[in-house]
Amino acid sequence: MKKYIVISSVLIFMIAFACRKDQTSHFNSFTTPSYFPATSYHFETNQITEGGFYLGKKLFYDSLLSIDNSTSCGTCHIPTSAFTHHGHDLSHGLNGTLTKRNSPAIMNLAWSNSFMWDGGIHDLDLQPISPITNPIEMGETMDHVVAKLKQQPNYKNLFLKAFGTEEITGDKLLKALSQFMLMCVSNNAKYDSVKRGQTQFTPTEQAGYNIFLQKCNACHNEPLFTDNSFRNTGLKPSILNDSGRYKITLNDRDMFTFKVPSLRNITYTAPYMHDGRFYSLDAALEHYNSQVMNMPNIDPIFRRETIPGIRLSADEKNKLIAFLKTLDDRSFVTNPMLGENYSPR
Repeated sequence: MKKYIVISSVLIFMIAFACRKDQTSHFNSFTTPSYFPATSYHFETNQITEGGFYLGKKLFYDSLLSIDNSTSCGTCHIPTSAFTHHGHDLSHGLNGTLTKRNSPAIMNLAWSNSFMWDGGIHDLDLQPISPITNPIEMGETMDHVVAKLKQQPNYKNLFLKAFGTEEITGDKLLKALSQFMLMCVSNNAKYDSVKRGQTQFTPTEQAGYNIFLQKCNACHNEPLFTDNSFRNTGLKPSILNDSGRYKITLNDRDMFTFKVPSLRNITYTAPYMHDGRFYSLDAALEHYNSQVMNMPNIDPIFRRETIPGIRLSADEKNKLIAFLKTLDDRSFVTNPMLGENYSPR
């Protein structure tokens, strides 16, 4: 009897270990949803691997990337908020200092050909340099970050698994961060289930979808719900007087233009606009209905009526919001693989 108990216990342990190993080591690399357009990222120069992804995630959540070891990328890009800084109109940097803009969401970046609200960066591999070296955000230098990582014994093994060498360089650091961010793919909202024929919109959601196609889809093209363009949406300049893309191009036509954000996971990413001025969807929609400021370079979409804007009745707003909520992807914002504490080992 004792022998039987021992054998049974060993078998149970082996099965449990095997199941645990299967659950924790499973890694699905990047795939393009069938109804998504072609990607923009140059995967041929940075193939995603399990080692590269987990190195990138480690770096993303590591405060060593900031000058005083207090701030990580994940500080302002929180997974449960679709990698935005939930509840903050302007993101916070070193010592609680306010930045000038709201943290944009990190999702579906493989389909983006420019980054930041002003589109000042055109390669995802270069994007992290901006927050890392910004004196308000993380205040570091790339050389010093690399030097600090070299002093951490665990990073040598992580770089070895990711790139086949223990050598730690800024280029590899940036490629690893890209691998993590590229894997932040959101395509499991109710909208996606409808597109795959797995479910249907409710009558209210369908009505909202029809309104969206008529009044919103010109800028927020489905299925990504952005066309990656830069537009002046008639927002009254704030006290910061952020001129947007004009700072990059110095072209008057780009004054107060900002990148069109994706509407995916919209209820997780409040507040809205480049400066987080609207804390509710209703307030954001009301801007388009009645608060669009007439400017010389306002987007032509808002000039279709006598008064600039897009007219929305209260009923239309309610139906539109019902549809927009079908873009929330709970499996994305709760995905343990993207969270700080999940590890395959």
